[in-house]
Amino acid sequence: MKIGELANVSGTPVETIRFYERESLLPAPERTQSNYRIYTQTHADRLGFIRQCRNLDMTLDEVRILLRFKDAPQEDCGEVDAMLDAHIGHVALRIRELHRLEKELRALRSRCHGRQAAAGCGIFQGIEMAAGQTGQVPSRGHVRGAH
Repeated sequence: MKIGELANVSGTPVETIRFYERESLLPAPERTQSNYRIYTQTHADRLGFIRQCRNLDMTLDEVRILLRFKDAPQEDCGEVDAMLDAHIGHVALRIRELHRLEKELRALRSRCHGRQAAAGCGIFQGIEMAAGQTGQVPSRGHVRGAH
């Protein structure tokens, strides 16, 4: 199948497929005489595996580790266990951070009671007060779905 077909079958954008190839997560496909990439079911299966790992919020390095062991099924999977344990720990930490963030956002939201001029909005006052306490907005390493 051509890259467009692989994209449709897997639900993966063409640019993402090319990115995974550049990152050596997907093996380079054979090419036709006219230089079109030709993908096989093996590519589709591997792409599905990669996508599921990404759905589990794994980094590309974590995916590489899993693929290395997937490609060497006779190897001991202790490193895989350790990697997944570390990932679970990271997810648990992020959950705690998100709970703190939710609490902070709810406290900010409670400072504004209805429609009024933005100049009197308690949300802005709360943000400015917090920023003034440290001299800068604290960085919490806010991450949008990836780490």
